[in-house]
Amino acid sequence: MLKIQKTTASPAETVAFAEQVGKRLHAGDVIAYFGGLGVGKTTFTRGLAKGMGLPDVVSSPTFAIVQEYHGSGLSLYHFDMYRIEGAMDLESTGFYDYPLDEGVFAIEWSENIVSELPAGCLRITIERLSDAARQITIEGDERFADLGD
Repeated sequence: MLKIQKTTASPAETVAFAEQVGKRLHAGDVIAYFGGLGVGKTTFTRGLAKGMGLPDVVSSPTFAIVQEYHGSGLSLYHFDMYRIEGAMDLESTGFYDYPLDEGVFAIEWSENIVSELPAGCLRITIERLSDAARQITIEGDERFADLGD
């Protein structure tokens, strides 16, 4: 699995980088986010949606568990697993009922369901370097090889 790193200096740079990732996504892709509270997972998802050609309306799915974004192409299903503690909880959210073959899943707090993540998912770890700067590590396939620092 390919591993790249990118440092961004602002939320706008994070969105721009994520937009590049979003342009490379296909139906069936699963993005598993790793990183603490407030590191920019939703900000990154905003860029993914933009790169996928979706409306700029991404918000945190914390209370709804999932937000759906639909456009003329792929759909984006943005999950928050903060309160999920494994397979039994995951089943109760309806997670398995969403049409992965028709869209892309972006999953915040993937740490909580790591045993349920599909093999070959795109792993994105975001670390806070300062108030605005982030270190973003992507583990994925060759589609993303040219995105690193």
